[in-house]
Amino acid sequence: MHESMEHDTSIIDIPAPPPSGIGVTLRAAWAIFRKDLACELRTRYAINTLLLFAISATTAVSLGVGFLGLRRTEEALLIQSALLWVALLFAALNGLSRSFVYEEEARTLAALRLSASPTAVFLGKFCFNLTLILVLALVTSLLFIVLLRVKVGSPLAFSAILATGGLALTSATTIIAAIIARASFKGALFAVLAFPLLVAPLIIAIQGTAQSLENVAVDVVFGPIQFLLAYVVVTFIASLILFPFVWEA
Repeated sequence: MHESMEHDTSIIDIPAPPPSGIGVTLRAAWAIFRKDLACELRTRYAINTLLLFAISATTAVSLGVGFLGLRRTEEALLIQSALLWVALLFAALNGLSRSFVYEEEARTLAALRLSASPTAVFLGKFCFNLTLILVLALVTSLLFIVLLRVKVGSPLAFSAILATGGLALTSATTIIAAIIARASFKGALFAVLAFPLLVAPLIIAIQGTAQSLENVAVDVVFGPIQFLLAYVVVTFIASLILFPFVWEA
């Protein structure tokens, strides 16, 4: 009898545990990023919304206050920086709210939950949103420089503050996009929830951008960049901790 039991248990196939680890998570995140990028290149919904808003905003601003580009006073540089970041903010609020809508509309949300861990999903969506923000920042800043005749004192500092500011926007809004994915009025709710989180980094980004327009030294934006990076670390870690509860709710 004992030998029979041993024989029976020996032929039972015990399923292997699901693969885990940093490498598996990163590969899954990369697959999700490529999937979202392919969907976006096919539909062009988010990128068309972002670019249309950026072009419309910069054109309207240039027609109304284009004369500010000829001035180099501290107030004029702050106004130019504020207009740039306002255009970036509202374009981002219009485009990033659909980060998790693809799966909701295609009814593939359950399949994504089964095929990837919450961490991988968040990282993939985060990278996709960051790509959209960086493209938006590049196009919008070039339009502002050309249409408003803005003279950049330090191009390296200007690029650095745009990149870190875009990173701050992405780190704060990705988790909010997941929260409002099933809501009826996604755009309005996304703006209401995201704006309070973005006030502090926006103020610092505007001040840093104005400094980069005025000065030619890169170190003038070290302070704003340090603040924005600290903000990114805090919001990114908090989002990673909270995302599994939001994703599986």
